[in-house]
Amino acid sequence: MMSHPHFSTSPALDAAFGEASAKLFYPKGTVRCSGEPLFRSRAARELGCILDVDHTVVAWLCLPLQFETNLGPHVPDFLVEYEHGKPWLLDAVEDEERPEIKEGAAVAGFNYRGVPRKEIEAGFRLANARDLLRYAHSRTPLNDRIRMLSALDEAGSLTIVECLHIFTEVKPMTGISWMFLHQLISLDLDEEMINPETVIRRFQR
Repeated sequence: MMSHPHFSTSPALDAAFGEASAKLFYPKGTVRCSGEPLFRSRAARELGCILDVDHTVVAWLCLPLQFETNLGPHVPDFLVEYEHGKPWLLDAVEDEERPEIKEGAAVAGFNYRGVPRKEIEAGFRLANARDLLRYAHSRTPLNDRIRMLSALDEAGSLTIVECLHIFTEVKPMTGISWMFLHQLISLDLDEEMINPETVIRRFQR
Protein backbone atom coordinates (compact mmCIF):
# COMPACT_ATOMS: atom_id res chain seq x y z
CA MET A 1 0.00 0.00 0.00
CA MET A 2 1.33 3.41 -0.91
CA SER A 3 2.09 5.79 1.95
CA HIS A 4 3.81 9.09 2.53
CA PRO A 5 7.20 9.30 4.19
CA HIS A 6 6.97 10.53 7.76
CA PHE A 7 8.68 13.79 6.86
CA SER A 8 8.82 15.69 3.60
CA THR A 9 12.38 15.93 2.37
CA SER A 10 12.60 18.98 0.14
CA PRO A 11 11.49 22.61 -0.11
CA ALA A 12 9.31 21.68 -3.12
CA LEU A 13 7.45 19.01 -1.15
CA ASP A 14 7.15 21.31 1.86
CA ALA A 15 5.68 24.04 -0.34
CA ALA A 16 3.23 21.62 -1.99
CA PHE A 17 2.04 20.31 1.38
CA GLY A 18 1.72 23.84 2.72
CA GLU A 19 -0.30 25.04 -0.26
CA ALA A 20 -2.65 22.05 -0.19
CA SER A 21 -3.08 22.07 3.59
CA ALA A 22 -4.44 25.61 3.43
CA LYS A 23 -7.26 24.60 1.08
CA LEU A 24 -10.45 22.59 1.53
CA PHE A 25 -12.42 21.11 -1.33
CA TYR A 26 -15.65 19.11 -1.29
CA PRO A 27 -16.58 16.33 -1.22
CA LYS A 28 -14.18 15.56 1.63
CA GLY A 29 -14.62 11.79 1.53
CA THR A 30 -12.35 9.45 -0.43
CA VAL A 31 -12.22 5.66 -0.67
CA ARG A 32 -8.92 4.78 -2.38
CA CYS A 33 -6.68 7.59 -1.16
CA SER A 34 -4.02 5.79 0.87
CA GLY A 35 -2.73 8.88 2.68
CA GLU A 36 -4.02 12.27 3.69
CA PRO A 37 -6.22 13.78 0.95
CA LEU A 38 -4.44 17.03 0.01
CA PHE A 39 -5.28 19.03 -3.10
CA ARG A 40 -3.70 22.20 -4.44
CA SER A 41 -6.55 23.00 -6.82
CA ARG A 42 -10.21 22.30 -7.49
CA ALA A 43 -9.16 20.44 -10.65
CA ALA A 44 -6.93 18.13 -8.59
CA ARG A 45 -9.81 17.39 -6.21
CA GLU A 46 -12.06 16.59 -9.15
CA LEU A 47 -9.47 14.27 -10.65
CA GLY A 48 -9.36 12.55 -7.27
CA CYS A 49 -13.12 12.01 -7.54
CA ILE A 50 -12.64 10.39 -10.93
CA LEU A 51 -9.91 8.11 -9.55
CA ASP A 52 -12.20 6.94 -6.73
CA VAL A 53 -14.85 5.67 -9.16
CA ASP A 54 -12.35 4.08 -11.58
CA HIS A 55 -12.55 0.37 -10.77
CA THR A 56 -9.10 -0.22 -12.29
CA VAL A 57 -7.52 2.00 -9.61
CA VAL A 58 -6.22 0.16 -6.53
CA ALA A 59 -4.99 3.21 -4.60
CA TRP A 60 -3.82 6.77 -5.06
CA LEU A 61 -1.58 9.07 -3.06
CA CYS A 62 -1.54 12.86 -3.02
CA LEU A 63 1.66 14.89 -3.52
CA PRO A 64 3.75 11.73 -3.38
CA LEU A 65 7.27 12.85 -4.28
CA GLN A 66 9.31 15.29 -6.29
CA PHE A 67 11.43 14.84 -9.40
CA GLU A 68 13.69 17.16 -11.30
CA THR A 69 12.75 18.78 -14.62
CA ASN A 70 14.21 21.47 -16.85
CA LEU A 71 11.69 23.80 -15.21
CA GLY A 72 12.94 22.95 -11.71
CA PRO A 73 11.68 20.42 -9.14
CA HIS A 74 8.11 19.22 -9.67
CA VAL A 75 5.62 17.63 -7.26
CA PRO A 76 2.78 15.87 -9.11
CA ASP A 77 -0.77 15.79 -7.79
CA PHE A 78 -1.01 12.00 -7.55
CA LEU A 79 0.76 8.68 -7.65
CA VAL A 80 -1.81 6.13 -8.87
CA GLU A 81 -1.56 2.37 -8.56
CA TYR A 82 -3.64 0.47 -11.10
CA GLU A 83 -4.59 -3.20 -11.09
CA HIS A 84 -2.14 -3.94 -13.89
CA GLY A 85 1.08 -2.28 -14.92
CA LYS A 86 3.39 0.30 -13.42
CA PRO A 87 2.10 3.17 -11.25
CA TRP A 88 1.47 6.53 -12.91
CA LEU A 89 2.13 10.07 -11.78
CA LEU A 90 -0.81 12.33 -12.66
CA ASP A 91 -1.36 16.08 -12.65
CA ALA A 92 -4.62 17.91 -13.19
CA VAL A 93 -3.78 20.53 -15.84
CA GLU A 94 -5.75 23.33 -17.44
CA ASP A 95 -4.99 22.50 -21.06
CA GLU A 96 -2.05 20.29 -22.02
CA GLU A 97 0.71 18.57 -20.10
CA ARG A 98 4.16 20.17 -20.12
CA PRO A 99 6.67 18.13 -22.12
CA GLU A 100 9.45 19.19 -19.73
CA ILE A 101 7.56 17.60 -16.83
CA LYS A 102 6.81 14.42 -18.77
CA GLU A 103 10.48 14.13 -19.71
CA GLY A 104 11.59 14.69 -16.11
CA ALA A 105 9.24 11.97 -14.90
CA ALA A 106 10.56 9.57 -17.53
CA VAL A 107 14.16 10.24 -16.48
CA ALA A 108 13.11 9.50 -12.89
CA GLY A 109 11.58 6.21 -14.05
CA PHE A 110 7.86 7.09 -13.90
CA ASN A 111 4.96 7.03 -16.29
CA TYR A 112 3.43 10.51 -16.25
CA ARG A 113 0.32 12.17 -17.60
CA GLY A 114 -1.16 15.62 -17.30
CA VAL A 115 -4.95 15.18 -17.37
CA PRO A 116 -6.67 18.23 -18.92
CA ARG A 117 -9.62 19.84 -17.18
CA LYS A 118 -11.90 19.24 -20.18
CA GLU A 119 -11.32 15.49 -19.85
CA ILE A 120 -11.98 15.53 -16.09
CA GLU A 121 -15.23 17.44 -16.59
CA ALA A 122 -16.47 15.57 -19.67
CA GLY A 123 -19.88 13.90 -19.51
CA PHE A 124 -21.68 12.95 -16.30
CA ARG A 125 -18.99 10.93 -14.52
CA LEU A 126 -17.62 13.75 -12.37
CA ALA A 127 -21.04 14.95 -11.19
CA ASN A 128 -22.07 11.39 -10.36
CA ALA A 129 -18.77 10.72 -8.59
CA ARG A 130 -19.19 13.83 -6.45
CA ASP A 131 -22.71 12.73 -5.48
CA LEU A 132 -21.57 9.22 -4.55
CA LEU A 133 -18.56 10.40 -2.56
CA ARG A 134 -20.77 12.38 -0.21
CA TYR A 135 -21.42 8.95 1.34
CA ALA A 136 -17.81 7.74 1.41
CA HIS A 137 -17.66 7.92 5.20
CA SER A 138 -20.93 6.01 5.63
CA ARG A 139 -21.27 2.24 5.63
CA THR A 140 -23.95 -0.16 4.45
CA PRO A 141 -24.76 -2.57 7.30
CA LEU A 142 -24.47 -6.29 6.69
CA ASN A 143 -28.23 -6.91 6.72
CA ASP A 144 -28.80 -4.36 3.96
CA ARG A 145 -25.82 -5.60 1.94
CA ILE A 146 -27.09 -9.19 2.02
CA ARG A 147 -30.63 -8.13 1.11
CA MET A 148 -29.37 -6.03 -1.81
CA LEU A 149 -27.01 -8.67 -3.20
CA SER A 150 -29.64 -11.39 -2.82
CA ALA A 151 -32.17 -9.28 -4.73
CA LEU A 152 -29.66 -8.73 -7.53
CA ASP A 153 -28.81 -12.43 -7.65
CA GLU A 154 -32.50 -13.19 -8.10
CA ALA A 155 -33.36 -10.44 -10.60
CA GLY A 156 -30.05 -9.99 -12.45
CA SER A 157 -30.48 -6.22 -12.44
CA LEU A 158 -32.70 -3.66 -10.73
CA THR A 159 -33.36 0.03 -11.10
CA ILE A 160 -32.70 2.33 -8.17
CA VAL A 161 -36.43 2.88 -7.64
CA GLU A 162 -36.92 -0.91 -7.39
CA CYS A 163 -34.30 -1.04 -4.61
CA LEU A 164 -35.71 1.63 -2.32
CA HIS A 165 -37.58 -0.87 -0.15
CA ILE A 166 -34.55 -3.14 0.28
CA PHE A 167 -32.68 -0.88 2.68
CA THR A 168 -34.02 -0.93 6.22
CA GLU A 169 -31.03 0.23 8.28
CA VAL A 170 -29.68 3.09 6.14
CA LYS A 171 -31.22 5.43 3.60
CA PRO A 172 -31.29 3.82 0.15
CA MET A 173 -28.85 6.14 -1.62
CA THR A 174 -26.44 5.94 1.30
CA GLY A 175 -26.47 2.16 0.99
CA ILE A 176 -26.27 2.12 -2.79
CA SER A 177 -23.44 4.68 -2.89
CA TRP A 178 -21.28 2.85 -0.37
CA MET A 179 -21.79 -0.48 -2.11
CA PHE A 180 -20.81 1.05 -5.45
CA LEU A 181 -17.73 2.78 -4.04
CA HIS A 182 -16.61 -0.51 -2.48
CA GLN A 183 -17.15 -2.48 -5.68
CA LEU A 184 -20.07 -4.63 -4.61
CA ILE A 185 -22.44 -3.24 -7.25
CA SER A 186 -22.06 -1.35 -10.52
CA LEU A 187 -23.82 1.69 -11.97
CA ASP A 188 -23.35 3.46 -15.29
CA LEU A 189 -21.88 6.86 -14.41
CA ASP A 190 -21.38 8.10 -17.97
CA GLU A 191 -24.73 8.06 -19.76
CA GLU A 192 -26.70 10.42 -17.50
CA MET A 193 -27.09 11.69 -13.97
CA ILE A 194 -27.98 8.97 -11.46
CA ASN A 195 -31.78 8.83 -11.29
CA PRO A 196 -34.63 6.47 -10.28
CA GLU A 197 -34.26 4.47 -13.52
CA THR A 198 -30.49 3.97 -13.23
CA VAL A 199 -29.75 0.25 -13.49
CA ILE A 200 -27.84 -1.55 -10.73
CA ARG A 201 -25.99 -4.83 -11.26
CA ARG A 202 -23.60 -6.99 -9.28
CA PHE A 203 -20.04 -5.75 -9.69
CA GLN A 204 -17.93 -7.95 -11.94
CA ARG A 205 -14.28 -7.63 -12.90
